[in-house]
Amino acid sequence: MAPPPASPPAHALEPSPTRRRQLLIGALGLLAFIWFFYPSKVAESQVLHRAPHRQVCPHENRNVAIIGAGSAGASAAYYLDQFRQPCHRINITVYERNDYVGGRSTTVNVYDDPTLPVELGASIFVPINHNLVNAANRFDLPVKNRGRTSKWEDTEILGIWDGQEFVFTQSDADSQYWNIARLLWKYGMSPIRTQNLMKKTVGSFLNMYHAPYFPFKSIAETAVDLDLLGTTTATGQQFLEANGVSGKFGHDIVQAATRVNYAQNLDQIHGLETMVCMAAEGGMSIEGGNWQIFDNMIKDSGATLLLNTTVSTITKDSNKYAIRATTLSLDPAQDIESTESIYDTIILASPLQFSNITFSPALSSPPPFIPYVSLHVTLFTSPYRLSPAAFNLDSGVNMPTTILTTTPPDTAESKTLPFNSISNLGWVGVPEDYFNPPSPKDDVGCGTRDSHYLYKIFSPQPLSQSYIGSLLEFDHTMPHKYYDILFQDKPISWIYEKRWDAYPYLPPKSTFADIRLTMANKEEEEEEEEGDNSIWYTSGIESFISTMETSSLMGMNVARLVVDEWMEDDTGDGDA
Repeated sequence: MAPPPASPPAHALEPSPTRRRQLLIGALGLLAFIWFFYPSKVAESQVLHRAPHRQVCPHENRNVAIIGAGSAGASAAYYLDQFRQPCHRINITVYERNDYVGGRSTTVNVYDDPTLPVELGASIFVPINHNLVNAANRFDLPVKNRGRTSKWEDTEILGIWDGQEFVFTQSDADSQYWNIARLLWKYGMSPIRTQNLMKKTVGSFLNMYHAPYFPFKSIAETAVDLDLLGTTTATGQQFLEANGVSGKFGHDIVQAATRVNYAQNLDQIHGLETMVCMAAEGGMSIEGGNWQIFDNMIKDSGATLLLNTTVSTITKDSNKYAIRATTLSLDPAQDIESTESIYDTIILASPLQFSNITFSPALSSPPPFIPYVSLHVTLFTSPYRLSPAAFNLDSGVNMPTTILTTTPPDTAESKTLPFNSISNLGWVGVPEDYFNPPSPKDDVGCGTRDSHYLYKIFSPQPLSQSYIGSLLEFDHTMPHKYYDILFQDKPISWIYEKRWDAYPYLPPKSTFADIRLTMANKEEEEEEEEGDNSIWYTSGIESFISTMETSSLMGMNVARLVVDEWMEDDTGDGDA
């Protein structure tokens, strides 16, 4: 995977803000994960976390290792520095096995052009994502709404496809009143009930940022305290039906959201994550890539960042931890460097099951194996629009620019849908020297020699280029057209494919991985005090809610727990 671009991002010409607002109102805010205008300067979140007021001055440095430079790891480093006492002396080292910061939030350059970055992983965050919004403001990062990548036409159309027909479509060109009437006529009060249910559920979750719930030592216990366990122990379908939301609205609209966000159907994903899917009003991203939030967090913390560095073993000796790691050089002529370093505190900020770390002594109660969704992301450019015929529509109709999916009428075929979503992200400029021979100026009723459409597809399996081509309005009967001659049977000018272990499968559950993982056998557990023989773990949050923001919340939570424990150690009591 290419590292995040160092060059400035491409400038975008966004669709009309008025049109975006009309579409949002027409969908009663429930489809805003696709379209919503948001101003370039985000309002500062009011959720603030300051360090404990008591100042104590330890006599030695504390060395902290953080394994993983994604959202959780970067946030842990950033908030350790924020929460520490002014006289705390801490040295933070962040280990990252990839050659970039951001974890599952990264970009790829279209046409290998560093001025055309596009999100390959985690794409958006929203105004209620307090940590990401505050960081974007603090680091003065340019924020854009979740609109098109660049130039675009006047009309944007959302379609929800069940494999046979579009069960729901909506255009931003239609009257807002007409859209409201259509939505309520088809689904009754279910849209309003879903919106109210989402607000209540997400409102409960947001208490996890505040005392007395923050910092929390157990996800499950906090879920009980916030009355959220009922949302995680029911499927989204059960949760909606228990709250008066009809199956049709859940099937057509809510399930389209769970499939595009988590590649899981409504009868498979738990109720809390279902509500999170519907809480995406005001979707936004950072121009040039969301990874910049986490890169700035690490830089601001003063941490030492070790990229291309894989931790292989963690060994506990008394109250210290030895980490052995290897660093790969970008120069193949250089040897692999192996190091061993000693730390007082370790934060494992990535899923343990993917880390391949050996612990000595072994973890006494390791987190259970959690299956992750294998998601294939395909980015490609083409001069051609999506084909109406590929979606059983008559030639000449206006095709949706964003296609989400729900299950077909025959549920036995539900697993055969080849994609979860297709998005036409707009036009991107084609570098002058990209084609050989250079393309002539030719209006083919689609893109031009200067710009092609950029598409993004989420799918459960890799897609062949021939299948992708079958989705496009590629006319073999007009060989005089330059693009047909140029592309022949491959109407794709650029393509990039990536498989992610994107997020966990999220079935109903009542237990979540511990925030502390014990490294000790039974005899050591009896001899040592609680906390002396454990490392901190952030990824348990992903089975609860899996987003960039909740990973950041867990990084922040662990940072506060660590600092509170330091203060207890320094003062000799537990009154931090």
